[in-house]
Amino acid sequence: MNKSNHFHDITEEAILYSKEKHNKNRIIIGYGTCGIAAGAEEVLKEVQQVLHELKIEDVIIEKTGCIGCCSYEPLMDIELANSPRVSYKNVKPKEVKEIIDKHFEGELKKEKVFCMFDEQENIIQNQESWKYNIPEIYSGLPTFKSLPMLKKQKRITLRNVGIIDPENINDYLARGGYQALYKTLTALSPKEVIDEIKSSGLRGRGGAGFPTGVKWEFAYNAELSKTTEDSIEKTEKYVVCNADEGDPGAFMDRSLIEGDPHSVIEGLTIAAYAIGATKGFIYIRAEYPLAIKRLEIALKQAYENHFLGDNIFGTDFHFSIEIRKGAGAFVCGEETALINSIMGLRGEPRPRPPYPAVSGLWGKPTIINNVKTLVTVPVILLNGAKWFSSIGTEDTKGTAVFALTGDVKNSGLVEVPMGTTLREIIFDIGGGVKGNKQFKAVQTGGPSGGCIPFSLIDTPVDFASLKKLGSIMGSGGMIVCSESTCMVDLARYFMTFIASESCGKCTPCREGTVRALEMLEKITSGDATIDILTDLEQLSLVIKDTALCGLGQTAPNPILSTLKYFKEEYIEHIEQKVCRAKVCPGLFNYVINDDLCIKCGVCQNVCPVDAVFGSKETGFFIENRLCISCNACFERCPKRAIEKVN
Repeated sequence: MNKSNHFHDITEEAILYSKEKHNKNRIIIGYGTCGIAAGAEEVLKEVQQVLHELKIEDVIIEKTGCIGCCSYEPLMDIELANSPRVSYKNVKPKEVKEIIDKHFEGELKKEKVFCMFDEQENIIQNQESWKYNIPEIYSGLPTFKSLPMLKKQKRITLRNVGIIDPENINDYLARGGYQALYKTLTALSPKEVIDEIKSSGLRGRGGAGFPTGVKWEFAYNAELSKTTEDSIEKTEKYVVCNADEGDPGAFMDRSLIEGDPHSVIEGLTIAAYAIGATKGFIYIRAEYPLAIKRLEIALKQAYENHFLGDNIFGTDFHFSIEIRKGAGAFVCGEETALINSIMGLRGEPRPRPPYPAVSGLWGKPTIINNVKTLVTVPVILLNGAKWFSSIGTEDTKGTAVFALTGDVKNSGLVEVPMGTTLREIIFDIGGGVKGNKQFKAVQTGGPSGGCIPFSLIDTPVDFASLKKLGSIMGSGGMIVCSESTCMVDLARYFMTFIASESCGKCTPCREGTVRALEMLEKITSGDATIDILTDLEQLSLVIKDTALCGLGQTAPNPILSTLKYFKEEYIEHIEQKVCRAKVCPGLFNYVINDDLCIKCGVCQNVCPVDAVFGSKETGFFIENRLCISCNACFERCPKRAIEKVN
């Protein structure tokens, strides 16, 4: 069999399949983890039941990944034959029948419409997008790309997520899938691939932003090993996809794998060819069952279609991929700890050098790239380094993907050109702070990142600019904080996470983070004196300078950045015994406003420590000496009669 012709044949079949699919009626459910959490499973079951009841048989039901608009999940899209795909937002099971009934009758439940997909969103590889028969009822609907949260985005890494069926390889092939791999193996040498990636300016999207092409070149140039006196063979090499996403509030890698698993496989295979590896691993945390399931399906399809295995595309290149599940240790996101975990050892980092590109898995040259980095590689090789390097800034090329969460109206996945300002991301794309509250800060880079105040909100997002402010790009977490966030408590929260996740190998991280946490707990409980701030800052700097790995070295960033930009809040906690956000236990009291209280007794019923006294006849009051500040009464009061008072 000519494997080159075989690739062209199955690609043509996939394109034909995709064309035929768009000539049929389809209902597509946003079925990523966020969609499922919002109720997509129940919506899917209701769709199946409604179609059965209405005796509608000529409908394809599909699942897709999260398109990034998490705050609008569950999303249900309907695409009638040769008509635009219309997306409905926040769909409840009880609304499904009316939406389907109306849509198939030529009407729209307009108050539930999220958007209409642009023709280009359905484009097929090497095919012009076709013109739809757009019914009059569709006129005036916003297109996906015209939505406020999409206008300033540029979807390169997220190009397929939420658009294709991640469990159907035909969808991926029809949109140009594996074309970059075919071009790489049949037209480019490993050195040419590396040079193209270097020229593009692609930097790692998982942490420090090390140039991807340079990392590959190190492994490519790894020394040859003598096997006998008369012959020299290339040393065994490995490639690893780091999908161990452990930052609180981060879900970019999970969503990418759930929505576009073949892109990860294609990018990893290209990386293997570039450095001369024949074995690859995808290291993913076991807490991502849906991502793992879709990876397993995609790997099976890739092997069946000869995109993995022996003699790929009829060349002499052989490559296989194995999934390794992590147990959820945050430290295993650090590459040397990850290597130990794959080898069955304790997940602890080791000193560098030697770097993994020289001595990694089983002492062999190994490159480790983040999911977002690998997914970007195929697009660069198809469109060229010059195209990619034209996007972004002088120092940081391409786009950045963020998980935008916290006190923001439009939470979800965001992909913007490097150099886009924090203001544009938070207010233009994110819609600003929810609940009409004031913006206070944004925390970037996960537990190892820093907090950036409103005064610096016009900072462009790139590696250098964020580092200058005491934060990092990291893997892409971005948490928006409003006036209701206590910055001291936020630092305490992240240090609690870091201290509990420390592997314990080095003293600065093992002991230092615990001592720093103890200091923060003293401050938030009102038991500290002002000299503790000097001790806290000095300890943080020592940890930063002496910890073994990158995670330990960046662990104090939340403390140092909040001390730098929000020191007055620390002083208020210590000297005035006041938490302006009223979240630190011991620094405020709960008081029942008698003018608002309706004497319903809910506060007394939900209090776990019986700190609410009184009766429905006489009224209620809270004994703050017994109160544990669990917030149960405050959250459950139907009339908001419970107030927090400093």
